[in-house]
Amino acid sequence: MTSLEFVKFALQISVMLGFALVFGQLMRRIKQPSVLGEMIGGIILGPTVFGLLAPGVFEWLFNSSANVAVVRDASIKLGMLFFLFVAGLETNVSDLRELGRKAALIGLVGTLVPIAAGVALVYAVPGDFWGDAVQSHLFAFALFVGMNLANSANPVLARILFDLGLLNGGIGTMCMTATIVDDLVNWTLFAIILSDISPSGSVSATSLPMSIVLVALAFILLLVVGRWVGPPAMRWIKAHITWPSGFISVTAVVILVAASITESLGIHAFLGAFLVGAALSGQGDENREAHDVIMRFALSFFAPIYFISMGMTTNFITNFDWKLVVVFLTVALVSKLFGVLLGVRMARMPINREAWAIAFGLNARGATGIILAGVGRATGVIDDRIFVAIVVMALLTSILAGPMMNWLLSDRIVETHE
Repeated sequence: MTSLEFVKFALQISVMLGFALVFGQLMRRIKQPSVLGEMIGGIILGPTVFGLLAPGVFEWLFNSSANVAVVRDASIKLGMLFFLFVAGLETNVSDLRELGRKAALIGLVGTLVPIAAGVALVYAVPGDFWGDAVQSHLFAFALFVGMNLANSANPVLARILFDLGLLNGGIGTMCMTATIVDDLVNWTLFAIILSDISPSGSVSATSLPMSIVLVALAFILLLVVGRWVGPPAMRWIKAHITWPSGFISVTAVVILVAASITESLGIHAFLGAFLVGAALSGQGDENREAHDVIMRFALSFFAPIYFISMGMTTNFITNFDWKLVVVFLTVALVSKLFGVLLGVRMARMPINREAWAIAFGLNARGATGIILAGVGRATGVIDDRIFVAIVVMALLTSILAGPMMNWLLSDRIVETHE
């Protein structure tokens, strides 16, 4: 990289992070997750607005050097490994045993119903509606649509519950535990989809049964073995390595190795980082200091740049298909709300305002939905039109979640604050 290319790289990251900070703070002021503002900032900074108003400056800054683009994209992907590790830390699998059948049932039914709805939608609608890009892998595309309709954004939901003062209460615990099931089902399905279509630069395409075997192998190696070996290994490392800087370095090495394993299997590096976080979650507070350092840096630096970049990847005006957006948004709302409420009924809980609040909370797609859509677009599962429709759906369902939960739980929120 030449001196001029480094200047462009530094300017790109500075501008992207600045936009993420400004628009993220604007969203926080109106009680919305900052990720929504970061995505909107990326749309404004990308070809949709900035590229239209100042095409010469936009091309010079972001598109005039292939070397800078490669380094920028690699840096962003590297940063997202740490963000997904943090997301995994928040996915405490041990909670499933403690809260038992109700939360697990709500999460499972609330995930499987939208997946089934997504698959049915793809095959019920004429193929021309989806475009030519998906015809060669229609089944994988159908699963991908179902997965995005089923996804619940753990970070967005946690932020909403925290702002409402309900994160540590019964409803908060029920919601967050249900998202654990959602995460495990969707990340498994996502890994199978990606390994089946063979992302660019990974191992050769395999059959669907082999893809399932590879995903199972990754889960056993990283999640099951990790939860068995991880805690004693981390305690030994803490006793023999500088704290917390050395411990953070070891954690980073583990994340990168796990990401390399899953990427080499043709799944995706993101899954490896997520599973490492899940394997090390819920292990007590002794490692929280080191993990907090990684969390703060990932959430304040890497994640904002990633979500800004997602808004910059395509033109949201020229690729906006209102019919596609309406279809995605309608099916997403109906299938997720119905699925969660069906899970509530199967768990023998009443369908009341609290049940509806849980349903609207789990209906938020947020950051995770955008990540899944971005990877799907990069690996050829979807085209720009479908990417835009999924992102718009993720943004709108996330914006809807907070106000609806606030209204449905207004009495409980007042009691909590008192």
